[in-house]
Amino acid sequence: MRASLEEYNEDWSKVRIRLPLNWVSKNAAGNMFGGFQASLADPIPAMACIKKFPKYRVATKNLAIDFIRVGNSDLMLHFDFSAEQEQQICAELAEHGRATPSFDMVFIRADGKVCSRIKNTVAIRPLGYVSSFE
Repeated sequence: MRASLEEYNEDWSKVRIRLPLNWVSKNAAGNMFGGFQASLADPIPAMACIKKFPKYRVATKNLAIDFIRVGNSDLMLHFDFSAEQEQQICAELAEHGRATPSFDMVFIRADGKVCSRIKNTVAIRPLGYVSSFE
């Protein structure tokens, strides 16, 4: 993918990753494949939650992308994890032992316009947790 980490806070409160438009990521119309965007957006919230909640298992539960504009340039993924959201998750983990938060992210084109909006929901479960559906 040749993505590059452009900005990163060690506590995962802010992450910016550049996804280049190149011969591999370009579709027949010359725009970014949606699958490239999905592949980059998928693990970021889970990785942030693993960093913030190391005593839990974390996995992506749902990923939804709203393609607003064509990805006709390099795209910048914007991920922010607020202190308020972290506190809400901590409270839910304390009360229920598990949490299923959603994170909103965007891909921004080189011209500053939002290309796509992503909603990524992760499942935060106790280590050793096994779903009844497994």
